[in-house]
Amino acid sequence: MELKEKILSSFMAFEEKIADVNNDLHDIRISAIKNFENKGFPTKKEEAWKYTSLNAILKNNFSVFAKKENSVEFAEVKKYFLNEVDTYKVIFIDGKFSSHLSSTTHDGLDVCLMSSALNKPKYKMVIDTYFNKIANSDDSLTSLNTAFSHEGAYVNIPKSKVVEKPIEIIYFSTGAETALMTQPRNLIIVGENSHVQIVERHQSLNDNPVLTNSVTEIFAQKRAIVDYYKVQNDLQSANLIDNTYIAQKQDSHASVHTFSFGGNITRNNLNFYHQGEHIDSTLKGITIIGDKQHVDHYTLVQHATPNCESHQNYKTILDGSATGVFNGKIYVEKEAQKTDAFQQNNNILLSDKATINAKPQLEIFADDVKCSHGCTIGQLDENAMFYMQQRGIGKKEAKALLMYAFTSEVTNSVKIPELRRKIARIIADKLGVNMGFDI
Repeated sequence: MELKEKILSSFMAFEEKIADVNNDLHDIRISAIKNFENKGFPTKKEEAWKYTSLNAILKNNFSVFAKKENSVEFAEVKKYFLNEVDTYKVIFIDGKFSSHLSSTTHDGLDVCLMSSALNKPKYKMVIDTYFNKIANSDDSLTSLNTAFSHEGAYVNIPKSKVVEKPIEIIYFSTGAETALMTQPRNLIIVGENSHVQIVERHQSLNDNPVLTNSVTEIFAQKRAIVDYYKVQNDLQSANLIDNTYIAQKQDSHASVHTFSFGGNITRNNLNFYHQGEHIDSTLKGITIIGDKQHVDHYTLVQHATPNCESHQNYKTILDGSATGVFNGKIYVEKEAQKTDAFQQNNNILLSDKATINAKPQLEIFADDVKCSHGCTIGQLDENAMFYMQQRGIGKKEAKALLMYAFTSEVTNSVKIPELRRKIARIIADKLGVNMGFDI
């Protein structure tokens, strides 16, 4: 049975099992599964998926749900956490909540489960206001997630609350299934004048194939500050489609850093929607991959209001037969005068077989704006390499130093020191060196 047919046949059983208390949710799910049924999985015929094919991974016989609950000991997964800082934790194993690894709260803020928010009457008003309101209902994979949305992280931060601890959202796959598909759904609401830092990770613990189709909706209210970090350093049997939608109100700041180091095929869809003046949006990413890995960054910033800024900066290093994609769009509506939008994509190819597809785009309908985009594709500076080797730095270390310098624009803006150090260690590992100093 094809995966699409398996998914459609599983939907009715899922609906019966969930038994939503909110009838509106039932209608949303039905509409979403119909859209997925009509469109199916995206193909390269679609412009947005021109450089990424899912055909190879869809041949796997994925289970739509884990057959049983699996447990993982903390010692097995300790290295994936921010261990030197106290954090709130929302942890899932094979799509199911792990209470013994998690540290949730309802004390002054909600850091808890999506299933609770969807099913408990006290959350109904919030769910009616925010759930599935900015997610693209026309996108087939977002629709698929919406149809099966049940579990994930629910974060609701009230007005004027500075969250003192970062929040970690981690999804582990144990490999207990021969092949598993998971569909996490996150909803994050950050109230007026509030500030939060969130780290999200998807991690396989076994070489069995995994397909994760994730959707996250983030609402930043007036003067809110949201710092979101995605750490993607999975095994090469793992595939991730990550859809993130962010709506910003007046004077809010939202930043998303995406660190793509592992996985087989990774697709990051990142969408920002401006809903007020004096908004600042930051999109930054580092991709370091080799072998036959494939990472696709698809970004959209929709400037719909005046006096707003957006900054995109993506750095890519490709080795082996790896493929990188940057497909970024800045859309400036007629009303969005005084927009300041910046987009930069820099790529280094370490191998003749590596491929980069870069497509920076500007669509501007306002006449008083400052918008720029740029893209570079090249190799390491041989003169700089020679200079460092002359001064006693080994070729391998010199190469690594240049690549560190290349990525530092992004890493320097990470606001959680422990995470910044962890990312630096991952980069060093990817480059095969031990730098010997704090970076």
